[in-house]
Amino acid sequence: MTDKPLPRREAWLLARRKKRRRVLLWQVGLLLALFGLWQLTTSTGLSDGFLVSSPSRMWGTFLSLCRSGELLRHIGTSCLETVVGFLAGTLLGTAVAICMWWWDGVARVLNPYLVVLNALPKTALGPIFIVWMGAGMGSIIVMTLAISLIVTILSMYTGFRATDPEKVRLMRTLGATRRQILWMLVFPANCPTLFSTLKVNVGLSWVGVIMGEFLVSRAGLGYLIVYGSQVFNMDLVMTSVLILAAAAVVMYRLVLGAEKLLQHYWGVKA
Repeated sequence: MTDKPLPRREAWLLARRKKRRRVLLWQVGLLLALFGLWQLTTSTGLSDGFLVSSPSRMWGTFLSLCRSGELLRHIGTSCLETVVGFLAGTLLGTAVAICMWWWDGVARVLNPYLVVLNALPKTALGPIFIVWMGAGMGSIIVMTLAISLIVTILSMYTGFRATDPEKVRLMRTLGATRRQILWMLVFPANCPTLFSTLKVNVGLSWVGVIMGEFLVSRAGLGYLIVYGSQVFNMDLVMTSVLILAAAAVVMYRLVLGAEKLLQHYWGVKA
């Protein structure tokens, strides 16, 4: 008895799942191969484990941090600072972009300042934030906000301005108010821009937090990295860097999950 051929859509979905599974296997395999090669070079003496550490030594450092109870405190501190700065930068930047779209005069006034601030290295503002906010979590969050804010404003405002003018003109002809045009056309049409900005802001927010912790923090993954480099403990440095990478990946996956939920429940193409 021969199996019935699958419908075209089911066959396409099955092929797509197989392709994703193959990609995932290659990704995991490549990562394991890199760690295996790393361990091999340090075990055989081809590279100095004191300078580059090794997966086995990093695992021992990770377990030591877990047993001491310090790991959760450092991860929690960095994650809290990142999430607060990430949300504040995204919400405030989107609000400013809406104001610029709503009032052309505001856009004309702010545009040259945004261009200059976008070109300015935000880390140069770190000492200023420390003086203003004090050497604590507040200055780190403000630095994180400053790094993601300008990118959010420019990206969202550009997206708002690029909304199909024919659709805007049609809604105005039908008597829609500016608020209705914003919430029923402009903002939904720019969901792809919003989520692209969120994905960029994940990395920028972590950059801001780590730079801030390099300068003033007494807790957090950035503090562990700086402390480890000061005492020449590369095991601690490399372990902290890998934990940082894992935390950034988790945050990025959460943004992807929110994007898929928006697509599924509201039918918005993000």
